Amino acid sequence: MNDQVPYIKAPTHSVTGANDVSYAYRRVGPQNGRPVVLLQHFRGNLENWDPGLVDALSASRDVVAFDNTGVGGSSGRTPATIEQMAEDAIVFLDALGLSEVDLLGFSIGSFVAQEITLARSSLVGGLVLASTAPQGAPGMHGWAPDIIKAIGEPTTDGDGFVSAFFHDSPTSRDAGGEFLGRIYGGRTEDRDRDTTWQTRNAQYDAVLKWGTPNFALLQRLSAITGPVFVANGDQDRMILPWYSHLTASLLPDATVKLYPDSAHGFLFQHAAEFAGDVLDFLARAGSADSGQGR
Repeated sequence: MNDQVPYIKAPTHSVTGANDVSYAYRRVGPQNGRPVVLLQHFRGNLENWDPGLVDALSASRDVVAFDNTGVGGSSGRTPATIEQMAEDAIVFLDALGLSEVDLLGFSIGSFVAQEITLARSSLVGGLVLASTAPQGAPGMHGWAPDIIKAIGEPTTDGDGFVSAFFHDSPTSRDAGGEFLGRIYGGRTEDRDRDTTWQTRNAQYDAVLKWGTPNFALLQRLSAITGPVFVANGDQDRMILPWYSHLTASLLPDATVKLYPDSAHGFLFQHAAEFAGDVLDFLARAGSADSGQGR
């Protein structure tokens, strides 16, 4: 594959897993070394990844973005638990023949990334958790009413997305508008299918189950012994920044960074800086022994 192909022009492929699900995916960048696999946010599909972020990552890394079961162009019904989403993601990685990957999970995707790493530690090298929280953390049982209204209604719009994913400062709101321009104005052909109401409900059910308070579950993260980069915006109201510090405190080898004047979508607002930080982190993680369970 031509490693110069930008994300907005990358073809959409499909692969069928052992569960008979046909997974839609795109792959960009040089196919050497461990691929960086992207795990998407609530109701997001292939089109919701910032092309600027993906292009910055794929300039030097093999990057794979995909729709999990029932999402966008993938077949099946979206499951209502994070655990099943993780199992389905592993089926996809197996179908591509990937025996070791780096994971970048964003929001609900960061929950899935944790579960993948716990379920099959040998699969995961470097782990990046963006806008994350551990299972069972207090205060995570659902989102604030204005947040779920902005992104959880049957019909959503750009204004609602910006209000939920970006801070209310002029700089952050301007960045939100620029982000919308990139994801809606760049790719005009072979666009992914919109996510369905079934996906919305199943994913929110999964979020609620993940966020049901249970302090006994927090210690699960101690089993993730490899390097982890935990990141968020310092003004995130969907998954509060202090959850980043809580998550990192439960991990044996974690680094935390909060990006200024940004909220849930910090990785899009600060795409170039975040991509650089991720690549630096993964380069260091690549020098460690393989597998998160070592």
